[in-house]
Amino acid sequence: MTRDTQSLSLIPLPSLQHLHGRQLRHPLMGQPLPLITDYAVQPHVGTGAVKVTPAHSPADAEMGARHGLSPLNVIAEDGTMTSLCGDWLQGLHRFVAREKIVSVLSERGLFRGLQNHPMVLPICSRSGDVIEYLLKSQWFVRCQEMGARAAQAVESGALELSPSFHQKNWQHWFSHIGDWCVSRQLWWGHQIPAYLVVEDHAQGEEDCWVVGRSEAEAREVAAELTGRPGAELALERDPDVLDTWFSSALFPFSALGWPQETPDLARFYPLSLLETGSDLLLFWVGRMVMLGTQLTGRLPFSKVLLHPMVRDRQGRKMSKSLGNVLDPRHIISGAEMQVLQEKLRSGNLDPAELAIVAAAQKKDFPHGIPECGTDALRFTLCSHGVQGGDLRLSVSEVQSCRHFCNKIWNALRFILNALGEKFVPQPAKELSPSCHMDAWILSRLALTARECERGFLTREVSLVTHSLHHFWLHNLCDVYLEAVKPVLRHSPCPPGPPQVLFSCADIGLRLLAPLMPFLAEELWQRLPPRPGCPPAPSISVAPYPSPCSLEHWRQPELERRFSRVQEVVQVLRALRATYQLTKARPRVLLQSSEPGDQGLFEAFLEPLGTLSHCGAVGLLPPGAAAPSGWAQAPLSDTVQVYMELQGLVDPQIQLPLLAARRSKLQKQLDGLMARTPSEGEAGTQRQQRLSSLQLELSKLDKAASHLRQLMDEPPAPGSPEL
Repeated sequence: MTRDTQSLSLIPLPSLQHLHGRQLRHPLMGQPLPLITDYAVQPHVGTGAVKVTPAHSPADAEMGARHGLSPLNVIAEDGTMTSLCGDWLQGLHRFVAREKIVSVLSERGLFRGLQNHPMVLPICSRSGDVIEYLLKSQWFVRCQEMGARAAQAVESGALELSPSFHQKNWQHWFSHIGDWCVSRQLWWGHQIPAYLVVEDHAQGEEDCWVVGRSEAEAREVAAELTGRPGAELALERDPDVLDTWFSSALFPFSALGWPQETPDLARFYPLSLLETGSDLLLFWVGRMVMLGTQLTGRLPFSKVLLHPMVRDRQGRKMSKSLGNVLDPRHIISGAEMQVLQEKLRSGNLDPAELAIVAAAQKKDFPHGIPECGTDALRFTLCSHGVQGGDLRLSVSEVQSCRHFCNKIWNALRFILNALGEKFVPQPAKELSPSCHMDAWILSRLALTARECERGFLTREVSLVTHSLHHFWLHNLCDVYLEAVKPVLRHSPCPPGPPQVLFSCADIGLRLLAPLMPFLAEELWQRLPPRPGCPPAPSISVAPYPSPCSLEHWRQPELERRFSRVQEVVQVLRALRATYQLTKARPRVLLQSSEPGDQGLFEAFLEPLGTLSHCGAVGLLPPGAAAPSGWAQAPLSDTVQVYMELQGLVDPQIQLPLLAARRSKLQKQLDGLMARTPSEGEAGTQRQQRLSSLQLELSKLDKAASHLRQLMDEPPAPGSPEL
């Protein structure tokens, strides 16, 4: 670590280069001032000559460093002038001193005039006062060596960045690297581990500073530097604290120990989901590269995973001045509008900005932010692909994940109730499905485990969230639980479905645990333990499901066949909606000209009726006449679906309802056809909407025609046998 300094001087422009190296006498103080030329001065501004104050201007500090100027502090921390200004100015406030200097110059005939010069003044947002730059002793981290090693690691291929497009930014950061100031003059935070050796020394000698992980370590270093016993030395710790970026980089060390405590750095320091701030990445990766190669002779990791910046739902960067900052605590616990507004007022926004921000916040969250929970927030963030651009976060999206959490909770409540108190789990490797539905859900579970493993290995966390969401919601809850309900009501209940339910809950929760740890832990602890093996104390240390151990459940051909069954379910549900069959359970017939389809559907007749909310489902032989008075819908060129309507639908009631629905859809279609496409509107989206409306109209026309036929036909004397 090093310390920084500043200085004071005068500068002429390049047109006065013949004066370079000369000296001027200060008109008020009398001391000599060096004249220098520098490219940073603008010749067309003012007289072409400007004063330089390296101790009170960042730009002048850089200029002073180029020319070896000495920094002189003329303004104290309380805003008054220092003793370097002379007795006549010492102690005066800076604004009063400036007025007095102008007055003295006028009295001595040295004042040549006043000229307006627009400039940008830094203003404190809290006090409204003009900010004065002052020389402060600060601590820096030397970054060049760390940066060079980190850049070289990427260039050589030893370190792989994911996504790969970050490599350009990576090289840009390290080619414009400078020392990193980590000092902050705050009363809270990680105090800098630097100690001043307090001892008398001659004037002009530099202070003796030592750095250590503890005072004892710093004392040992001080003893080596001074040649005196460490016990005799008085150490005084610097009151400054580390900046927040540096403190963030300390978190893994605080939680997992310092790197030299173990040679296996890769085990303890995976850099997944790091913020893409250059300072933090620089310290983290550069420091880890140095420590890893020093301790083990190899890199501590071979990949770094960088996640995108989190923005608001409109794609804007979160900013206090925009009022679009989403506090994770508010999303987790919820916050009323009054709380959100009070937080804005407690900040440091200007009153005019505050009014704009408060109005925008009311528009975005008119009813406040609903409670969503930690797991829902984590799952939402992970569901966005890290390989893409910026992440747009909306509260409604997190709330949707909260509903998903509720779905999982209700599913486990149903499963536990179905298992009962005397249920004894069977080992997963011994579980063999006894029916097609059991085999299908276990195959989907094994596929989900494989997809989760692939997602983690390829660092595509969104693939993991998608797979888990699809299994829990669409496979387990929407299909299997609904299909198995009638089976569970049988007395006695067959032993297969409860064992399958337990395996789905146990393995499904363990797959979910890394992304929803709280929900998974709470529900997993309620499952009955497997006999013969002591349960893990927590799901976080339970074995993560291995796809290899579940591969014997995989049946891709069965899944393909059942997808055809699900297509039939969708057709039947659409027919029920068209004819407004809310409570009736109509009978269904399936007819196929392909012999293979007969066996396919025959294996799933009972779940077909259950999932489509219909009655008994049967098969109509190929070539047989269509049943009279039944609705018909094609599944494909070879498969026809028939649904019983006679006695379940009153045509005189349904026809006016169909006509009203058709009129509404026709108006939408006419309006869409008449409207000129707006600029930027996708042609494919417009065409899809047109096709959708035309298809719905066709279905309604067909249904109306069929209902009119029912009015003209007498009731059928018999019905097809199922």
